[in-house]
Amino acid sequence: MKRGLPTIIFQFALSPLLFLLLITNVSAQQKAVETSGDVIYYATPVFCLATTLLKKDYQGTKQLIFSAVTAVGTSYILKHTIHKKRPDGSNHHAFPSGHATVTFQGASFLQRRYGCKFGIPAYLLSTYVAWGRTYCDKHDWWDILCGTAIGIGSSYIFTKPYGRTRITLTPTVLQKHPGLYASITF
Repeated sequence: MKRGLPTIIFQFALSPLLFLLLITNVSAQQKAVETSGDVIYYATPVFCLATTLLKKDYQGTKQLIFSAVTAVGTSYILKHTIHKKRPDGSNHHAFPSGHATVTFQGASFLQRRYGCKFGIPAYLLSTYVAWGRTYCDKHDWWDILCGTAIGIGSSYIFTKPYGRTRITLTPTVLQKHPGLYASITF
């Protein structure tokens, strides 16, 4: 059975969950969840960039960069403007969740650009990261939802599906009159 790259990465990234089942100490569980979430947080943009470069999809690389800069910039400005305290009290940069912003931006980029084959595993990993941020008391669900909206929104603004033509022209005949049918894909 041949497994695709998204499936292998998904299985590899979820392997820390199996490790968590063996740990009984709640503090150790939280640390393991936080660490695995951080790994996925950093791996997401790297995987997205590597995918565009391996596919030689330089238009996709440009769309990824515009989307990521918009998402991270918006999140950063809000974090340093709102000053919401984290549930664990560690600092005042809880709103919105940067982890949710980055991982959901990457997931929505992959889904929008390359389809569900890449998107579904990425969304599942992003959901794990979002859950982990609340489990470790780094964020409230409101922080997560706003970060998710920023990440997905930025991808949908800049990312177009890969390999689809945007304008299709088709000759037609209607009631014995020749014509031209135009279709635009957004």
